[in-house]
Amino acid sequence: MTPMTPYGETIRITRGRGGEVEVTGAIDAFARDILLRAGFLFLPALRGHWIRLPFDLGQGWENEHATWAADMLTAARYPVHLDPGLRPHPPGQETPAAPARPPAMTAQAPPSRPPRR
Repeated sequence: MTPMTPYGETIRITRGRGGEVEVTGAIDAFARDILLRAGFLFLPALRGHWIRLPFDLGQGWENEHATWAADMLTAARYPVHLDPGLRPHPPGQETPAAPARPPAMTAQAPPSRPPRR
């Protein structure tokens, strides 16, 4: 049984028995737009739609897009369950460090000009 929250039914993003990444749960128009943006397809089925990522694009691509969809849905305050195996970096594995950002160059005069007084 899928748990209910004040915001509605949990949206589940899982890898199906055939290896496809699919979404189940109550999907409203905004959640649909988010999933479309993340690359999911909405295909007609006997009961509504079958929501899944395209086949044969590789597990890395599928994991990145499934995680991206889960992050966007979570940011929009939807209750989301993402299978742990769909994370690009499973828990316990080191994730690569983000590249260092250069220092901000605001409030500084260009090198050829003296600062204003």
